[in-house]
Amino acid sequence: MKTETERIMQRLKPDRPMTVISIRIPEDVIEDLKEIAPSLGFSGYQPLIRAYIGQGLRKDLARLESSQFQALTESLRKHGIDDHVISAAIADAQRKTA
Repeated sequence: MKTETERIMQRLKPDRPMTVISIRIPEDVIEDLKEIAPSLGFSGYQPLIRAYIGQGLRKDLARLESSQFQALTESLRKHGIDDHVISAAIADAQRKTA
């Protein structure tokens, strides 16, 4: 898992790679986004959508980082377990629960 500092540093890079996606959104929502984007300081509705996604993602990441799962990860680190081992164990557990 990336630390909060690693996530912040990555998000501050101006040349972050982008991926094109396709998502279905109701037309009236797009019209509302186009209408309010300039008043919120955005150049268009797509940057506003990215901002909304980023806000939700940061909120969820913060909540997950404070969970018991995060507490266990931190405890393992304190006991000298390497981050690579922790990451591998997490990935293994996620595969088994998927």
